[in-house]
Order: sequence, then C-alpha cells, then structure tokens
Amino acid sequence: MSGLIGRKIGMTSIFDDNGKNIPCTVIECGPCVVTQVRTKEVDGYEALQLGFDDKKTVTKAAEGHAKKAGTVAKRKVAEFKGFEESYKLGDTITVEHFIEGEFVDIAGTSKGKGFQGVVKRHGFGGVGQSTHGQHNRLRAPGSIGAASYPARVFKGMRMAGQMGNERVKVENLRVLKVVPEKNLLVVKGAVPGHKNSYVMIEK
Repeated sequence: MSGLIGRKIGMTSIFDDNGKNIPCTVIECGPCVVTQVRTKEVDGYEALQLGFDDKKTVTKAAEGHAKKAGTVAKRKVAEFKGFEESYKLGDTITVEHFIEGEFVDIAGTSKGKGFQGVVKRHGFGGVGQSTHGQHNRLRAPGSIGAASYPARVFKGMRMAGQMGNERVKVENLRVLKVVPEKNLLVVKGAVPGHKNSYVMIEK
C-alpha cells in the first residue's frame, strides 16, 4: 500500500457537523523525499524508498545515498509499494497524498512499559476471580502447569515480562482533516507510540 512517513504530535478533539466531539490524533505527515526507486529489473519488486526529517549528524554512506536524490540525509527511511502516480528520484510527496474522509492504516512502536506482572500485562483477575489457582495472593500468576511431566513450561505461557515497545498497526482510521500548509494530518482515534515518535501511514 502507498503511504507516507509521519511524526505523532499528540491527541486532541474536534467537533463534527452534528456537534459530536470526536477524539483524534494530529500527525505531522511529510513532506517525504523519494530517496530510492526500486524496480523489478534491478530489485525484483517495485517500491519507493521515502525519507523524512533531516538528520544533522550523518555518515558518509548516508550522505552519499541522499546526495543521489539531491537532498540531505534523513532520520527515518521506509519503503512503500502501490503508488498509482509515477515518481522519480528526488521528488517530494506531501500530505496532499491523502484525502479527507478516506481510511488509513497507521503503524508505529507502542510505548514501552518495562517489566510488568500478569495482571497488567495479560489482564489476570487475582483473588476475586480465582485466576490460575492462587487463593491468597492478589497479583500472583499462580500455577504455570509444569510437573514431572512435561517437566518444562510450554511456549506462549502468559507470564510476567517486557511489555510494550512493539510494532503495532491500527487499521481503518478515518482522515478527518488534511492541512497542507502545515503538513498536518488529523485522524480519528488513537495512534500507537509516544509523542514525537515516527509512524507509517498507509492508504
């Protein structure tokens, strides 16, 4: 799917024509520069590599790669397929690639929450719901099922551990507003990631 790279600015709410308050996320979307054009003859598939957000400290390799496109090195680079229009190296794609009212998928890295227990991580109920056999310890995981047979813990067992900091995609978010002069995209609902994190917007 074609798309652009953006930066999550934060959440707010707007009123629709019927006076209903709608929660929404504001994203700085583009402008993105075409830093490489993938072709079937050379790469075996067709796609556009886009760069977003100028980088100050760069390596010689990144500088040389960006120079071919007539731009400076970018902090975030990603590939997108399925562009209907034909773009060439160095072209700029703006937020006007999206249209108000259409639906987009947005992927980002969720907020990292560190090492968490089973109640927060998996929604265990504790003593009130007698989850997993514990009877007097509110937030404990209870039995994990291992005995002399199978003498191991099965993969996928819900236990405490690292939570968050994973790639998450939210599908079918409606585009409420496109503000070309400020490169802003306003979509309905929440988007994964903390403020100022990079997101991939696909249509």
